Amino acid sequence: MIDSKVRIGGVPEHFNYPWYLLLKSKELQASGINLRWQDFNGGTGAMVESLINREIDLGLMLTEGIIKAICDGAPLKLIQYFVASPLIWGVHTHYSSGIKTPGDLKRLTGSAKGPINVAISRFGSGSHLMAHLYIKSLGLKPESVLNFREVGGLDQGLNELRNGKSHLFLWEKFTTQPYLETLECRRIDQYPTPWPCFVLAGHQDFIQSQEGVLNTIKKGIERHTALMLQRPELIPELAHRYDQKQDAIAQWLKQTRWSHESVDHQVIEQVQAELQSLGLIQNVKPVSDFF
Repeated sequence: MIDSKVRIGGVPEHFNYPWYLLLKSKELQASGINLRWQDFNGGTGAMVESLINREIDLGLMLTEGIIKAICDGAPLKLIQYFVASPLIWGVHTHYSSGIKTPGDLKRLTGSAKGPINVAISRFGSGSHLMAHLYIKSLGLKPESVLNFREVGGLDQGLNELRNGKSHLFLWEKFTTQPYLETLECRRIDQYPTPWPCFVLAGHQDFIQSQEGVLNTIKKGIERHTALMLQRPELIPELAHRYDQKQDAIAQWLKQTRWSHESVDHQVIEQVQAELQSLGLIQNVKPVSDFF
């Protein structure tokens, strides 16, 4: 008999296909766990808010986003990695913007046209944090040249570009590939995260009170991630489900590495140092605060 309801959130993207397979198998129900999935088109920022409000118990979240949330005092904790390879962010503009290269962004900041308007899903989200890092990589000062417009998710970000309200929008490159092919946006650059991209995190009360349930879920997702990678039909399955071409999925699979190891202490320190240097967090916390 099912007696433990667990609510988990994640972005509706190809990274989370192992969770779809785990849910489809219904094997957790045999252990008395009713795992319910919720899509978060708004990404990590939206999941942080739902976790704080106890609307979900667990989330598959961007590493930098959850670390910032914990630094800001959110009652959340890291559990383990989910994807240990970097996330490749696409840097997108609209064809009508006149921005074709990263150099055009530098020229824009040196003109009288004002700041670079950046569409983001939410403050504290990956699209927000990584815009800082990307602009910094160009030798510009994010705090001086960026103006953020909080718009929601992917569709709203693309609308911002289309309507000329924002110059830039950063989102995972394979997810936006279909929109490039229909000429809804232009990718002028790409930027990989300097650390593993996705972690499993949760509300601290759930983690403390449901250790046995959590361990069963962890074992299940580890098994289904391994089984997924053995599926001979995986590439066409993913291409169909996520509206991608098979060669793009094959390229993505080659560069993606799933992991269920604990989050490295060095990564937590690295992310905090970068966030503090950008003025996005005030104080660095000891690693023990994250677990």
